[in-house]
Amino acid sequence: MAAGGPAPEPRILLWLGVLLARWVAAESEAAVVGEVHENVSLQCGNISRPRGLVTWYREDVEPVFLLSSNSSLPPAEPRFSLGNASSLHIEGLRLQDEGNYTCREVLNETQWFRVCLQVASGPYQNEVNISATGKLPNGTLYAARGTQVAFSCSSSSRPPPVVEWWFRAPDSRIEPFGNNLAASSFALLQVSQNLQGNYTCVAMNMLSSRRHEVTTELLVYYPPPSSPQCWAETSPGWTTLQLICHWDGGYPEPHLLWTEEPGGVVLGESTLGVQSLKRFQLSNGKKFKCLGSHILGTKSEASCVLQIRSPSLLSDPMKTCLVGGNVTLTCQVSDAYPSAKILWLRNLTQPKVTIESSDHYIISQHGQSSTLTIRNCSQHLDGGYYVCRAENLVGIREVDIWLIVKEPLSIGGVVGTSVSLLLLALGIISVLVFYHNPVFCRKGRNLSREEDNGDVMVLVDSEEEEEEEKEDAAVEDREEEEEHKRVALRKETVRHGHIHQVTALVNGNLEQMGNGLQALEDDLRELQSDVVQEEGGPV
Repeated sequence: MAAGGPAPEPRILLWLGVLLARWVAAESEAAVVGEVHENVSLQCGNISRPRGLVTWYREDVEPVFLLSSNSSLPPAEPRFSLGNASSLHIEGLRLQDEGNYTCREVLNETQWFRVCLQVASGPYQNEVNISATGKLPNGTLYAARGTQVAFSCSSSSRPPPVVEWWFRAPDSRIEPFGNNLAASSFALLQVSQNLQGNYTCVAMNMLSSRRHEVTTELLVYYPPPSSPQCWAETSPGWTTLQLICHWDGGYPEPHLLWTEEPGGVVLGESTLGVQSLKRFQLSNGKKFKCLGSHILGTKSEASCVLQIRSPSLLSDPMKTCLVGGNVTLTCQVSDAYPSAKILWLRNLTQPKVTIESSDHYIISQHGQSSTLTIRNCSQHLDGGYYVCRAENLVGIREVDIWLIVKEPLSIGGVVGTSVSLLLLALGIISVLVFYHNPVFCRKGRNLSREEDNGDVMVLVDSEEEEEEEKEDAAVEDREEEEEHKRVALRKETVRHGHIHQVTALVNGNLEQMGNGLQALEDDLRELQSDVVQEEGGPV
């Protein structure tokens, strides 16, 4: 020990050297960033030149020895080692390792180098919260269109990270939504369909530039705006009836359920809404119900009902066609659901042979109305009855139409018929007049009798003349009474038996002319015969 006094302790000299290094070498201070659990190396000045004795210290309340290039001095911890004869290598970096480090190098002179170590941590995970309506089994979130959806994202990191939101719609580029130094949150007041897509939360450690991101898919759902529509169709092969239910305009597709009513027996369920039924499952008047439900809940449920029916037919029972002319038979189907198939059939030599369209038969159909036009009518080929058949899977209906084919009347025939009608009408009027005025008949017979008596001269006594007059009066009374009965009988027969035929003839109904004319002529001929016999009887 020198005579000038005790030498200063090494710890004090070291602390003074560290302070001097802070003052003198502040401009040479280096900054190093390391991550927790990673390895880091701190450089001691310029490593390209020759190195002297290097010692590393940790700055704290007072300098703490860490490591030296002098092999006789062990490191403070096994985590510390010397690289390139000068660098401090730290393994398994910890948060408490952050701070200032000093390197002392002794070569020709003593030099101090200061290094600032910053330790970064994370971000390791992002916590994302979206106030959606529900979650699918695969984790996808969904929200109802028009509702408010709130977004928030946070992450644990040192230092606190910068958090960003990015949005990417299907088949579009990524768009930023905003950022915040600690957390990011925002709200969509009325979420719409174009805001459906992927939302990505990105957390970045600005010290270490480490990033961590989480992507969440959000779907925007909405129910169909209107009620479901249901109908029935016949399969192409006419083997099954297809119940079809559509509930369009919603997302995703609603769930559709077919039931048989009443009773609610389930027939099938799917998103397609198509249910096939065999013929034996069908009957006239049966009802089926389609119930639609949407994922958004009971408020999005609706239904429709259909009722199947067998066809009904309307048609004229009889039609007339003149030889060589055309005639159209009409068949109208009603109440058929599903729509019926309409066929025309002919029943002559073969039972109910189907008629196909040709030059002679022209078949046309508009909706559920069908017409059969027969051209160039023939008595031999076309007379008889035709069958209109309507058929769906629920039932079959048929109606018969009788066709009369007649020869056309000539001009002479028409004139002769008119004359005959006129004479017939005069005869009937005469009969009616005689019936209502029997005095005319009696006067006529007396006049004839007087004319006959004028040609024969007979001499009688006055007494005989009186007796004869009495006998003649009695005979006339009996004849008048019998004549009155016969004429009344004839009148009732004519009036109630064939007056309608005469009326039909006068009105021009040619179809009844033949039978009516013949019957009336027979009656008049019989009536005239009776009158002649009465006139020629004994007086």
